[in-house]
Amino acid sequence: MDPVFLLIFTFVIASLLGFELINKVPPTLHTPLMSGSNAISGITVVGALMCAEAAEGWLAQSLAFLAIALATINVVGGYMVTDRMLASFKKKEK
Repeated sequence: MDPVFLLIFTFVIASLLGFELINKVPPTLHTPLMSGSNAISGITVVGALMCAEAAEGWLAQSLAFLAIALATINVVGGYMVTDRMLASFKKKEK
């Protein structure tokens, strides 16, 4: 079996499964679920750093830099959403 076909097949199955799982989550749980998953996606930053180390050529280095930047934005955004969500539960001072 062709490795590219296997990678595309895995991506399509993961996308469909992710779509179905997110559609089954009630709206009140979206914020905690997404903020938690964004914080966990720090693993993506580590993977992007490993790819950047192994990158050869300007195109691979550019894509690795883009992956690092986008993964970092995702992690920071996850922490910002979590902070905002937790702040909504604090009692307001007079």
